[in-house]
Amino acid sequence: MLSLKSTRMNGRRRRFMATLLAGIILSPLAANAEQRTVAVLQGLDKVTARISEISAELGVPVSFGTLEITARACHKKPPEEPPESTAFLEIREKQRGEPAKLLFSGWMFASTPGLSALEHPVYDVWVLDCAIWQENSESNG
Repeated sequence: MLSLKSTRMNGRRRRFMATLLAGIILSPLAANAEQRTVAVLQGLDKVTARISEISAELGVPVSFGTLEITARACHKKPPEEPPESTAFLEIREKQRGEPAKLLFSGWMFASTPGLSALEHPVYDVWVLDCAIWQENSESNG
């Protein structure tokens, strides 16, 4: 039988290992990636088969159907390297009369959308690109 102290230690150890692993995986991406201010996303409504492009400025929630999407970070590799855009997204579902429910919180990769995806019966959301917000226009520069 495990004691409370050893259970707490295992939880801390697991969190530490998960953080370490994420740092090892993401550090090569972040080292050469440029921070951008807008995550360019694509959303699919599976009921209507309608595809929408969504521009999510960092820290500003945007709506897609019943979803509320907040981009927290967006990185794009320089043009001389293999193309990759990564975004840290928080996706919540807002139902009338209920508090928002967190459905997804994590990194999504443009080159491999299935690696870390939103699992929802009605909506799909994936990263297309990262851009720099410019007043009255948007640039991928």
